Amino acid sequence: MKTSIIHCLLLFCFLFSGCEKATKYNSSPRENFEALWRIMDENYCFFAFKDVDWDDVYDRYNLLVGDTMNQYELFDVLGKMLAEVKDGHTNLISSFDMSRYWAWYEDYPANFYKEIQDNYLGTDYKIAGGMKYKRLADDKIGYVYYGSFSSGVGENNLDYMFAYFKECKGLIFDVRDNGGGSMLYSDRIASRFLKERILTGYTQYKKGNGHNDFTQPSPVYLSPSDRTCWLYPVVVLTNRHSYSTTNDFVNVMRLLPQVTVMGDRTGGGSGLPFSSELPNGWSVRFSACPVLDVNKQHTEFGIDPDIAVAITGEDIMKGRDTIIEAAIGLLLAKSDSAEAKAAK
Repeated sequence: MKTSIIHCLLLFCFLFSGCEKATKYNSSPRENFEALWRIMDENYCFFAFKDVDWDDVYDRYNLLVGDTMNQYELFDVLGKMLAEVKDGHTNLISSFDMSRYWAWYEDYPANFYKEIQDNYLGTDYKIAGGMKYKRLADDKIGYVYYGSFSSGVGENNLDYMFAYFKECKGLIFDVRDNGGGSMLYSDRIASRFLKERILTGYTQYKKGNGHNDFTQPSPVYLSPSDRTCWLYPVVVLTNRHSYSTTNDFVNVMRLLPQVTVMGDRTGGGSGLPFSSELPNGWSVRFSACPVLDVNKQHTEFGIDPDIAVAITGEDIMKGRDTIIEAAIGLLLAKSDSAEAKAAK
C-alpha cells in the first residue's frame, strides 16, 4: 500500500480513537441518532465537495426519531439519513441489515453481461490468481478479466500471464463490474505497465472536526515493477460498476501513454473508508480520507473514459460485446499503424 495512505490511516486512527464519541450516549433511538450524526459531522470527508448541508439533514431527520420506535424503524431512518451523502462507501451495519446507497450506478446502462463475455472466454481460458485470461482475434490480442480487487494476484501470476501474451500485439484489461478491494493488488498490477516512477495523485486526512479541516495534499507515487512489464498498447474496459479501488486503478492507468480507457464512466468511490460504532453496537462505515488525482481534483463521482462505448441492443441480440469488439479493433489498428511506420 502507498506510504502516504498508510500515514493517512495511522493519523486518522489516532485522531479518531481519542474522541470516544460513543461513550457520551446511551442506547436510546435519539441518542444513537445524535451519535451517528456527530460521527459523520466530524469525520466524513466530502460534505463540502458534494455541497451537503449536514445541519439541514439533522433538522429534517431529527423530526423522524422517537424513543418509542423499534430497532427496525430506527435503522430505516438512520440508513436514509446516511444516503443523503450519496456515497457507496457509507453504510450502517447491524446484525439484521446493512444500509447502502446504490443510486450512483442505477441510472447507467450495465455495459457488461457475463453470458456475452462467456462467448469470448469460452471454457478454455486460463486462471492466474483472480484473473481470467485468453488470447483473442487469432491470438493477436490478449484479454484479461479481473472481477474483484479482493481476489489475490501474485507476482508469479502476472509473470506467467505476460509470458502467455508475449506474441500479442495489444492487451485488453477488463475491470467492468469490479467493485474494488485491496489497493495492494491495484498497485501491483499497475506497476507492470510503468516505464518510470510517476505521480499518481494526492491524499489528505482530517486534522480537525470542521468539514474543511484537512491537511495539505500529500503526493502519492508509484514505481515500475522490477519484473516483466508491458509497455505495448493497452485498452482498459470500464463501466459504472468499476468502483472504489477499481476507480483508483483506472485513475493510475489513464496516466500512461500506451493506455486507452474505453467503455462507460467509472463509479467513483475515491474516499478511503473507515468504521466506527454506535452506542447500540451498530457499525457505521464512511469515507474519511479523500484521494485526489494528479490535478488535485476529486474522482469521487467517477472517471470518464477516453473513448465512450456502450453495448448496443443489436449486439446483445447477436451475443457480441460492443466494447470488447471496439477494443480489439483499436488495438489491431494501432498494430497495423506501427507496422506500417516500421516498414518505411
